[in-house]
Amino acid sequence: MLKNIPRFFSLIFIAVAIWFSFYSSQPKTIEAEDAPETTFSTQRAFNHVEAIAKKPHYVGTEAHSRVRNYIISELQKMGLQAQTHEDYTFTQNGSLVRPQNILARLEGNGKGEAIVIMTHYDSNPHSSPGASDAGSGVGTILEGIRAFLAKNKEHQNDIIILFTDAEELGLNGAELFIKDHPWAKDAKLALNFEARGSDGNSFMFLETNSGNTGLINSFKEANPEFPVTNSLVYSVYKMLPNDTDLTILREQGDIPGYNFAFIDDHYDYHSATDKPKNLDKQSLAHQGSYLMPLLDYFKDADLIEVKDEKEVLFFNIPGGEIISYPFSWIFPMLIIAFILFFIILVYGFTQNRLQLKPILKSIIPFTVSLAFAGLLVFLLWKFLLFSYAEYSEMEQGFTYNGYYYIAAFISLSLFIAFFTYYRFRHIENRANLFIVPLFFWLLLCTILSFFLKGAAYFIIPAFFGLLQFFVMMRQENPNTLLMAFLSLPAVFIMAPFIKMFPVALGLKILFISAILTVLLFQLLLPVFAYFRSNKKIAVTCFLAFNILLIIAHFKADFTEERPKPNSLVYLADADNNTTNWYSYDNMPDEWTKNYFGEDPLVAPAEINTLSSKYGSRFTWKTNAPEIDLEEPAIIWQKTDSSETINSYFIKIAPNRNINRIEIFADREIDFESFKVNNKTADSVYLGQDKFHIHTRRWHERLLTYHASSRDTLRLEFSLKSDKKPEFTIYESSYDLLENDALNVPPRPETMIPRPFVLNDAVIFKKTIRPE
Repeated sequence: MLKNIPRFFSLIFIAVAIWFSFYSSQPKTIEAEDAPETTFSTQRAFNHVEAIAKKPHYVGTEAHSRVRNYIISELQKMGLQAQTHEDYTFTQNGSLVRPQNILARLEGNGKGEAIVIMTHYDSNPHSSPGASDAGSGVGTILEGIRAFLAKNKEHQNDIIILFTDAEELGLNGAELFIKDHPWAKDAKLALNFEARGSDGNSFMFLETNSGNTGLINSFKEANPEFPVTNSLVYSVYKMLPNDTDLTILREQGDIPGYNFAFIDDHYDYHSATDKPKNLDKQSLAHQGSYLMPLLDYFKDADLIEVKDEKEVLFFNIPGGEIISYPFSWIFPMLIIAFILFFIILVYGFTQNRLQLKPILKSIIPFTVSLAFAGLLVFLLWKFLLFSYAEYSEMEQGFTYNGYYYIAAFISLSLFIAFFTYYRFRHIENRANLFIVPLFFWLLLCTILSFFLKGAAYFIIPAFFGLLQFFVMMRQENPNTLLMAFLSLPAVFIMAPFIKMFPVALGLKILFISAILTVLLFQLLLPVFAYFRSNKKIAVTCFLAFNILLIIAHFKADFTEERPKPNSLVYLADADNNTTNWYSYDNMPDEWTKNYFGEDPLVAPAEINTLSSKYGSRFTWKTNAPEIDLEEPAIIWQKTDSSETINSYFIKIAPNRNINRIEIFADREIDFESFKVNNKTADSVYLGQDKFHIHTRRWHERLLTYHASSRDTLRLEFSLKSDKKPEFTIYESSYDLLENDALNVPPRPETMIPRPFVLNDAVIFKKTIRPE
């Protein structure tokens, strides 16, 4: 009985370590509104969020102008000279808009080199209030700059405050700044504050065209209290097509910097639920905990030093420390680890502590637990998607009860691992069980060292595993508390990823969490292999799995707190003289049934051209009443002609209040030149190939114009004389529910507009050709 006491406490020790790795990663104190003027007050920052996110404020709305005026007013209250900067921008992906950036500058005593503190102030069209994305960034910067000025300290470097516009439409405001504003040439470093959810740790990830050593060393010297970052996420981020405003500054201005973003509660992202009440104040406090020390550090730092050709691996550990070491250590550490592994292996065989037959047998629980957990969780999630059809309505891929599923499948994976290894408890020398997992981990580190260097720091748990392996060689029953202590690097490095992957990439990645859970369990075999109660622990995990599934079931329905996303658009097709209702939804509800009935028609594929973040397509179609829609006024002129080239001018003037115009053309037609409102798009690289949205095209869409006034759309283009231009125009307004002729009732309180798609829209479609 007494022998079990250290084992029990070792289990508690590991559980506490896992809890601490999450608990210690963000501030727990929310500074009140009456906090000292020189400190960052989360409540004062939150007051800004409440003022900004009263309603959706996307480009072109009155609310957007109100938010802009509010920010300017707050900057002026601080004694700053706020300015706006606006012009049309036309991005390489065809997004045309006229952003209005807001800027202010704190001049230093140095040479004029500047650090940019930035976020965006527009919300995503058309239903998101934008409390987190990126009202939280606006609130953080306004409060942070106020507190910085209250300290009344001199500084060498200039500080540029930049609130970009039209980030949600294509990073247009950032492009306007870097291409057209005179301050851009002074910028040497940027701090960008973002959000892709409404909760969780704020994660730091870098943007740089060179090495990351200077950025990481500076970040460590600035010493933020709650750093959450690692080089694995940094490496993965560089491979993904996700961009922020800082990406534009890096790509077009060679300005490196830091992004800070929280991503939990992904279901609030770009949604009508992105309200101030859903923003976690601890996440807001976390943003402030980055801004203040970084401002204090970089106000006098040599900004040139952040650029460095060398790369480092880095990761944070609980307690606010960042561990880093150069890439040049990767292969020496890997070689040393393999040498130590084989030395201990030879020692074990020569001392008769290891036997070949038990080692070969240990391959079975290793393979079964790993493969079975991953496969079972993958299939179970597919089954849940089939059983709960409503989950398919969540565009973000993360359901309201998603955290219960994460916990449930972690419990299931632990059940599989504990039970599988319990079945092989007859292997007397537990060191035989640890050889295969440890060798597999070394092989995994080898692969990562070649193909994903940012994750090569996974070798660190292997070194502690080798130490545990040696202790297991020397002692028949090693102290499990010592083994648990030596397992801390594995826990601190691996545990956060088990939650992070499905939160970041969607619940479809739950099987990865299952595999990581089993891998972590196997790294902890020097602790768990000596337990005699593994069967009881397995049963407990299985009970937890079932309880969590039951809780998830009762939280699967849609309520006012968990509203159902749905969609409805009206499309008038002038080419075919038809009017129809369309929806992107997969299941009818009480609101959409009024238009589509119980058995709606499937929407034809040819209408599915409108862009959306996740590639969502129209699913349903039905007839709609015809209403009077003012067609746009279109003037088409041939401006020049030769034997080989024809040039044209088109002017499109909307005759109603519209929000966007999309123009499509046959993808096989490459234009010789193409200007819109006197702007041309840059080329884009897709893989190694260079494309251009007009002159070397890869899809049918020519442009998306986001209207911010009743300005006209002016196209100037030329193409070979044997090509006949023909454009299809989609003119859209986000006023379906305000249209008196259509008389669409408001949604029930349990429903919200589906995000990421053109929704609640009145669309007019027409194909135009030269007369």
